[in-house]
Amino acid sequence: MTVVPPAPGEPRRPDGPRNPGDAWVVAASGEKYWGRFGAAGLLAVDPARGILLQHRVSWSHFGGTWGLPGGALHEGESAIAGAIREAQEEAGVPDGAVRARFTSVLDLGIWSYTTVIADVQRGFDPVISDPESVALEWVPVDEVDARPLHPGFGAAWPALRTQLEVRPLIVVDAANVVGSVPDGWWKDRAGAASRLRERLAGLAVPADALDLAGDVWFPEVSMVVEGQARRIDAESSPVSIIRADAGGDDAIVAEVSRQSQVGRTVVAVTSDRELQARLADAGAAQVRSAGWLRDLLEQHH
Repeated sequence: MTVVPPAPGEPRRPDGPRNPGDAWVVAASGEKYWGRFGAAGLLAVDPARGILLQHRVSWSHFGGTWGLPGGALHEGESAIAGAIREAQEEAGVPDGAVRARFTSVLDLGIWSYTTVIADVQRGFDPVISDPESVALEWVPVDEVDARPLHPGFGAAWPALRTQLEVRPLIVVDAANVVGSVPDGWWKDRAGAASRLRERLAGLAVPADALDLAGDVWFPEVSMVVEGQARRIDAESSPVSIIRADAGGDDAIVAEVSRQSQVGRTVVAVTSDRELQARLADAGAAQVRSAGWLRDLLEQHH
Protein backbone atom coordinates (compact mmCIF):
# COMPACT_ATOMS: atom_id res chain seq x y z
CA MET A 1 0.00 0.00 0.00
CA THR A 2 0.98 3.64 -0.41
CA VAL A 3 -0.37 6.84 1.13
CA VAL A 4 -0.89 9.81 -1.18
CA PRO A 5 -2.42 13.25 -0.54
CA PRO A 6 -5.51 14.38 -2.45
CA ALA A 7 -5.03 16.10 -5.79
CA PRO A 8 -4.18 19.83 -5.59
CA GLY A 9 -7.54 20.87 -7.02
CA GLU A 10 -9.62 18.48 -4.95
CA PRO A 11 -11.51 20.51 -2.33
CA ARG A 12 -12.21 18.80 0.98
CA ARG A 13 -11.81 21.05 3.97
CA PRO A 14 -11.94 24.69 2.85
CA ASP A 15 -11.23 26.07 6.32
CA GLY A 16 -8.35 25.35 8.63
CA PRO A 17 -5.25 23.17 8.23
CA ARG A 18 -5.48 19.77 6.60
CA ASN A 19 -5.30 16.85 9.00
CA PRO A 20 -2.61 14.17 8.42
CA GLY A 21 -5.43 11.62 8.12
CA ASP A 22 -6.76 13.36 4.99
CA ALA A 23 -4.95 11.19 2.46
CA TRP A 24 -5.61 8.26 0.14
CA VAL A 25 -4.53 4.74 1.00
CA VAL A 26 -3.75 2.99 -2.27
CA ALA A 27 -3.69 -0.80 -2.34
CA ALA A 28 -1.15 -2.74 -4.40
CA SER A 29 -3.98 -3.62 -6.79
CA GLY A 30 -4.71 0.07 -7.39
CA GLU A 31 -7.89 0.52 -5.34
CA LYS A 32 -7.81 3.65 -3.22
CA TYR A 33 -9.50 4.35 0.11
CA TRP A 34 -9.90 7.70 1.84
CA GLY A 35 -8.31 8.07 5.27
CA ARG A 36 -4.74 7.35 6.25
CA PHE A 37 -5.91 6.12 9.68
CA GLY A 38 -9.13 4.59 8.40
CA ALA A 39 -12.53 6.20 8.08
CA ALA A 40 -15.93 6.16 9.76
CA GLY A 41 -19.49 7.16 8.96
CA LEU A 42 -22.60 7.86 11.00
CA LEU A 43 -25.83 5.96 10.34
CA ALA A 44 -28.26 8.09 12.34
CA VAL A 45 -31.63 6.40 12.93
CA ASP A 46 -34.71 8.51 13.63
CA PRO A 47 -37.75 6.29 14.29
CA ALA A 48 -40.06 8.91 12.79
CA ARG A 49 -38.07 9.90 9.70
CA GLY A 50 -35.68 7.09 8.79
CA ILE A 51 -31.93 7.39 8.31
CA LEU A 52 -29.83 10.41 7.39
CA LEU A 53 -28.28 10.14 3.92
CA GLN A 54 -25.86 12.43 2.13
CA HIS A 55 -25.98 13.03 -1.63
CA ARG A 56 -22.29 13.22 -2.47
CA VAL A 57 -20.93 16.07 -4.57
CA SER A 58 -19.75 15.10 -8.04
CA TRP A 59 -16.02 15.66 -7.44
CA SER A 60 -15.94 13.33 -4.42
CA HIS A 61 -15.12 9.62 -4.51
CA PHE A 62 -18.16 7.93 -6.11
CA GLY A 63 -19.70 11.36 -6.55
CA GLY A 64 -23.42 11.51 -7.28
CA THR A 65 -24.27 8.56 -5.03
CA TRP A 66 -26.00 8.54 -1.65
CA GLY A 67 -24.18 7.44 1.47
CA LEU A 68 -23.50 8.31 5.08
CA PRO A 69 -21.93 11.49 6.47
CA GLY A 70 -18.42 10.54 7.41
CA GLY A 71 -14.78 10.67 6.44
CA ALA A 72 -11.19 10.17 7.45
CA LEU A 73 -10.28 9.56 11.07
CA HIS A 74 -7.68 11.65 12.80
CA GLU A 75 -4.65 9.91 14.25
CA GLY A 76 -5.58 8.27 17.56
CA GLU A 77 -9.27 9.17 17.19
CA SER A 78 -11.92 6.57 18.00
CA ALA A 79 -14.33 5.56 15.26
CA ILE A 80 -17.33 6.87 17.21
CA ALA A 81 -15.72 10.23 17.90
CA GLY A 82 -14.60 10.50 14.27
CA ALA A 83 -17.98 9.56 12.81
CA ILE A 84 -19.78 12.11 14.98
CA ARG A 85 -17.20 14.82 14.26
CA GLU A 86 -17.49 14.25 10.52
CA ALA A 87 -21.29 14.24 10.72
CA GLN A 88 -21.16 17.53 12.59
CA GLU A 89 -18.87 19.02 9.96
CA GLU A 90 -20.85 17.71 6.99
CA ALA A 91 -24.44 17.66 8.25
CA GLY A 92 -24.61 19.92 11.27
CA VAL A 93 -25.48 17.11 13.69
CA PRO A 94 -25.86 18.82 17.10
CA ASP A 95 -23.88 17.82 20.16
CA GLY A 96 -25.63 15.07 22.11
CA ALA A 97 -28.23 14.46 19.40
CA VAL A 98 -27.35 10.79 18.85
CA ARG A 99 -26.42 7.76 20.98
CA ALA A 100 -24.33 4.95 19.51
CA ARG A 101 -26.16 1.60 19.42
CA PHE A 102 -23.49 -0.54 17.72
CA THR A 103 -20.57 -0.45 15.30
CA SER A 104 -19.88 -2.50 12.18
CA VAL A 105 -16.32 -2.65 10.85
CA LEU A 106 -15.07 -3.41 7.35
CA ASP A 107 -11.40 -4.31 7.87
CA LEU A 108 -9.32 -4.71 4.72
CA GLY A 109 -6.01 -4.99 6.53
CA ILE A 110 -4.50 -1.89 4.94
CA TRP A 111 -7.58 0.21 5.70
CA SER A 112 -10.80 -0.01 7.69
CA TYR A 113 -14.19 1.67 7.67
CA THR A 114 -16.43 1.75 10.73
CA THR A 115 -20.15 2.34 10.45
CA VAL A 116 -21.49 3.81 13.68
CA ILE A 117 -25.21 3.07 14.00
CA ALA A 118 -26.71 5.62 16.37
CA ASP A 119 -30.20 6.40 17.62
CA VAL A 120 -31.42 9.99 17.45
CA GLN A 121 -32.10 11.24 20.98
CA ARG A 122 -33.19 14.75 19.96
CA GLY A 123 -34.66 15.40 16.53
CA PHE A 124 -32.76 17.77 14.26
CA ASP A 125 -32.75 19.05 10.69
CA PRO A 126 -29.44 18.44 8.88
CA VAL A 127 -27.56 21.41 7.49
CA ILE A 128 -25.15 21.37 4.55
CA SER A 129 -22.10 22.83 6.23
CA ASP A 130 -19.25 21.94 3.88
CA PRO A 131 -18.77 21.41 0.12
CA GLU A 132 -19.03 17.60 0.18
CA SER A 133 -22.84 17.43 0.04
CA VAL A 134 -25.35 18.19 -2.70
CA ALA A 135 -28.21 17.31 -0.37
CA LEU A 136 -28.94 15.82 3.04
CA GLU A 137 -32.21 13.98 3.63
CA TRP A 138 -33.98 11.78 6.12
CA VAL A 139 -34.91 8.74 4.03
CA PRO A 140 -37.47 6.15 5.23
CA VAL A 141 -35.80 2.77 5.74
CA ASP A 142 -37.97 1.11 3.08
CA GLU A 143 -36.92 3.71 0.48
CA VAL A 144 -33.15 3.58 0.91
CA ASP A 145 -32.69 0.88 -1.76
CA ALA A 146 -34.35 3.13 -4.36
CA ARG A 147 -31.44 5.62 -4.22
CA PRO A 148 -28.21 5.19 -6.17
CA LEU A 149 -26.09 4.18 -3.20
CA HIS A 150 -22.36 4.52 -2.66
CA PRO A 151 -21.01 1.02 -3.48
CA GLY A 152 -19.57 0.46 -0.03
CA PHE A 153 -22.75 1.52 1.74
CA GLY A 154 -24.88 -0.38 -0.76
CA ALA A 155 -22.98 -3.60 -0.03
CA ALA A 156 -23.32 -3.13 3.74
CA TRP A 157 -26.91 -1.89 3.82
CA PRO A 158 -28.81 -5.25 3.73
CA ALA A 159 -27.04 -6.54 6.85
CA LEU A 160 -27.23 -3.16 8.59
CA ARG A 161 -30.94 -2.89 7.87
CA THR A 162 -31.57 -6.26 9.52
CA GLN A 163 -29.72 -5.13 12.63
CA LEU A 164 -31.77 -1.94 12.87
CA GLU A 165 -34.59 -4.09 14.21
CA VAL A 166 -32.42 -5.32 17.11
CA ARG A 167 -32.49 -3.27 20.29
CA PRO A 168 -30.69 -5.12 23.09
CA LEU A 169 -31.33 -4.33 26.72
CA ILE A 170 -29.42 -5.69 29.71
CA VAL A 171 -31.50 -6.16 32.88
CA VAL A 172 -29.25 -6.52 35.92
CA ASP A 173 -30.04 -8.15 39.26
CA ALA A 174 -28.01 -5.55 41.16
CA ALA A 175 -28.10 -7.33 44.53
CA ASN A 176 -26.79 -10.54 42.97
CA VAL A 177 -24.01 -8.84 41.01
CA VAL A 178 -22.92 -6.63 43.90
CA GLY A 179 -22.97 -9.60 46.25
CA SER A 180 -20.78 -11.72 43.99
CA VAL A 181 -17.60 -10.00 45.24
CA PRO A 182 -16.74 -9.62 48.95
CA ASP A 183 -15.79 -5.94 48.81
CA GLY A 184 -17.68 -4.74 51.88
CA TRP A 185 -20.94 -4.11 50.05
CA TRP A 186 -22.93 -5.20 53.13
CA LYS A 187 -21.76 -2.08 54.98
CA ASP A 188 -23.22 0.28 52.38
CA ARG A 189 -25.59 -1.38 49.93
CA ALA A 190 -26.67 1.88 48.29
CA GLY A 191 -23.04 2.92 47.80
CA ALA A 192 -22.17 -0.45 46.27
CA ALA A 193 -25.16 -0.19 43.92
CA SER A 194 -24.08 3.34 42.94
CA ARG A 195 -20.61 2.10 42.06
CA LEU A 196 -22.10 -0.64 39.90
CA ARG A 197 -24.35 1.87 38.16
CA GLU A 198 -21.35 4.09 37.37
CA ARG A 199 -19.47 1.16 35.87
CA LEU A 200 -22.48 0.16 33.74
CA ALA A 201 -22.79 3.61 32.17
CA GLY A 202 -21.57 3.45 28.57
CA LEU A 203 -21.06 -0.32 28.70
CA ALA A 204 -19.50 -1.67 25.49
CA VAL A 205 -20.17 -5.32 24.68
CA PRO A 206 -18.51 -7.37 21.91
CA ALA A 207 -21.16 -8.55 19.47
CA ASP A 208 -20.31 -12.22 19.96
CA ALA A 209 -20.97 -11.89 23.70
CA LEU A 210 -24.56 -10.99 22.79
CA ASP A 211 -24.83 -13.48 19.91
CA LEU A 212 -25.41 -10.54 17.56
CA ALA A 213 -23.89 -9.36 14.29
CA GLY A 214 -21.71 -6.27 14.11
CA ASP A 215 -18.61 -5.61 16.19
CA VAL A 216 -19.38 -3.74 19.41
CA TRP A 217 -22.79 -2.95 20.93
CA PHE A 218 -23.72 -0.29 23.46
CA PRO A 219 -26.93 -1.72 24.94
CA GLU A 220 -29.23 0.17 27.23
CA VAL A 221 -29.10 -1.05 30.83
CA SER A 222 -31.82 -1.42 33.49
CA MET A 223 -30.69 -2.14 37.03
CA VAL A 224 -33.13 -3.57 39.58
CA VAL A 225 -32.37 -2.58 43.19
CA GLU A 226 -34.02 -3.68 46.41
CA GLY A 227 -33.84 -3.08 50.15
CA GLN A 228 -31.37 -0.43 51.29
CA ALA A 229 -30.03 -0.08 47.75
CA ARG A 230 -33.32 1.55 46.78
CA ARG A 231 -31.86 4.80 48.17
CA ILE A 232 -29.51 5.00 45.19
CA ASP A 233 -29.47 8.36 43.37
CA ALA A 234 -30.35 7.78 39.72
CA GLU A 235 -30.21 11.36 38.45
CA SER A 236 -28.01 12.16 35.45
CA SER A 237 -27.29 8.50 34.74
CA PRO A 238 -27.94 6.67 31.46
CA VAL A 239 -28.65 3.51 33.48
CA SER A 240 -32.35 3.04 34.29
CA ILE A 241 -32.98 2.29 37.95
CA ILE A 242 -35.94 0.07 38.89
CA ARG A 243 -36.69 0.13 42.61
CA ALA A 244 -38.34 -3.11 43.73
CA ASP A 245 -41.23 -2.45 46.10
CA ALA A 246 -40.98 -5.92 47.59
CA GLY A 247 -38.95 -8.90 46.39
CA GLY A 248 -36.30 -8.03 43.84
CA ASP A 249 -36.81 -11.29 41.94
CA ASP A 250 -40.41 -10.44 41.05
CA ALA A 251 -39.39 -6.97 39.85
CA ILE A 252 -36.68 -8.43 37.61
CA VAL A 253 -39.08 -10.96 36.11
CA ALA A 254 -41.67 -8.23 35.50
CA GLU A 255 -39.13 -5.98 33.76
CA VAL A 256 -37.85 -8.76 31.52
CA SER A 257 -41.41 -9.75 30.60
CA ARG A 258 -42.43 -6.15 29.86
CA GLN A 259 -39.41 -5.38 27.70
CA SER A 260 -39.60 -8.68 25.81
CA GLN A 261 -43.24 -8.05 24.96
CA VAL A 262 -42.38 -4.73 23.27
CA GLY A 263 -39.76 -6.38 21.07
CA ARG A 264 -36.55 -5.75 22.97
CA THR A 265 -33.77 -8.34 22.88
CA VAL A 266 -33.34 -8.80 26.63
CA VAL A 267 -30.22 -10.16 28.32
CA ALA A 268 -30.89 -10.83 31.99
CA VAL A 269 -27.99 -10.98 34.45
CA THR A 270 -28.13 -13.01 37.66
CA SER A 271 -26.40 -16.06 39.10
CA ASP A 272 -29.49 -17.15 41.04
CA ARG A 273 -30.38 -20.51 39.43
CA GLU A 274 -34.07 -20.42 40.31
CA LEU A 275 -34.38 -16.84 39.05
CA GLN A 276 -32.51 -17.72 35.87
CA ALA A 277 -35.19 -20.27 35.00
CA ARG A 278 -37.98 -17.76 35.68
CA LEU A 279 -36.28 -15.15 33.48
CA ALA A 280 -35.93 -17.57 30.58
CA ASP A 281 -39.65 -18.32 30.87
CA ALA A 282 -40.37 -14.56 31.00
CA GLY A 283 -38.85 -14.07 27.55
CA ALA A 284 -35.17 -13.27 28.10
CA ALA A 285 -33.18 -13.97 24.94
CA GLN A 286 -30.19 -14.80 27.13
CA VAL A 287 -29.64 -15.28 30.85
CA ARG A 288 -26.07 -14.59 31.94
CA SER A 289 -24.24 -14.89 35.24
CA ALA A 290 -22.89 -12.11 37.43
CA GLY A 291 -19.40 -13.27 36.48
CA TRP A 292 -20.18 -12.73 32.79
CA LEU A 293 -21.06 -9.11 33.49
CA ARG A 294 -18.09 -8.54 35.78
CA ASP A 295 -15.74 -9.86 33.08
CA LEU A 296 -17.25 -7.38 30.61
CA LEU A 297 -16.82 -4.54 33.07
CA GLU A 298 -13.17 -5.44 33.63
CA GLN A 299 -12.56 -5.41 29.87
CA HIS A 300 -14.45 -2.12 29.50
CA HIS A 301 -12.48 -0.34 32.20
